[in-house]
Amino acid sequence: MLKEILKEYGLDFNAVGIEPFGSGLINNTWKINRLDKVQAYILQRINDNVFKSPGDIASNVRLIGDYLAAHHPHYFFVRNLFTAGGDDMVYIKGQGYFRLAPFVPDSHTVDVVQNPGQAFEAAKQFGRFTFLLSDFPVQQLKATIPDFHNLTLRYRQFLDALQAGNPERISACAGEITWLKDQEYIVQRFDAMKQNPAFRLRVTHHDTKISNVLFDNNDKGLCVIDLDTVMPGYFTSDVGDMMRTCVSPVSEEEKDFSKIMIREDYYKAIVKGYTEGMQGELSEDEQDSFFDAGCYLIYMQALRFLADHINNDIYYGAKYEGHNYMRACNQIVLLKKMLEKESVLRAVRG
Repeated sequence: MLKEILKEYGLDFNAVGIEPFGSGLINNTWKINRLDKVQAYILQRINDNVFKSPGDIASNVRLIGDYLAAHHPHYFFVRNLFTAGGDDMVYIKGQGYFRLAPFVPDSHTVDVVQNPGQAFEAAKQFGRFTFLLSDFPVQQLKATIPDFHNLTLRYRQFLDALQAGNPERISACAGEITWLKDQEYIVQRFDAMKQNPAFRLRVTHHDTKISNVLFDNNDKGLCVIDLDTVMPGYFTSDVGDMMRTCVSPVSEEEKDFSKIMIREDYYKAIVKGYTEGMQGELSEDEQDSFFDAGCYLIYMQALRFLADHINNDIYYGAKYEGHNYMRACNQIVLLKKMLEKESVLRAVRG
């Protein structure tokens, strides 16, 4: 299979070394090392169970790459390579869609944020990416995962799960259900935001974990990577996802909830980094809603985990009994910690 793919890109299978690469959970990734050491590459198989139309991803990335090359040629952007036939991807029947990009030497990614400086750099890179595409015709982008960060829909799906889900599980987590329903005002804020013309639809990454930023050897951000989820959206998606994954020292998989906390220095780093990257593009209303952004994404993930638990783990799956219930409770605790610090965090400005 890999031999056939590499041939499409003009690479000799016998003249390269191949090794698994990275820690991503969605796409399969390999590093391709030419034995003459002239160049290395990153090969990925797109998970078409998650991304139903891989061609939409290729179209979005090509449009963005063309725009940046024409309007911001100084920006370091890792473009996918074209096949000998000029295609963005290779399709192998029964195996799926594959793409190849150059490996960037003297660069690295970070799986878990280690200090506020990294959080600042990552936020700055995500902000800069959106800023440079401020004049891009966002309506040209296709939604690679429709309604991905639509909190209104996720709340409705949560309510649907309460009507049709596992009665025993619903009864067992009645306390968490009641608490989440009591926070419905967060959905109302989200709906009001979408109606507010001060919030622009922008080119938004939608998956802003720190591992989607390339760093140089001095831990300075180079650029954002993994553009599969780039589509029209609100800045709150990117900021909120950074807050959800960076402000606490532990992830959604942590069972010891006493370890969950809001690190104010990381929160401030995200606000300041993203604001700097956006270079004055945010409206006053947008600048006032950084805290809300964090609440939207944490609340949404709590809803999704608990709905999946109630629906017998049909979406995320479960590595052990009650896995998604634990994840939901983890995110509930994180949201509670955020709300406890609302007055302090809302006062943070870039």
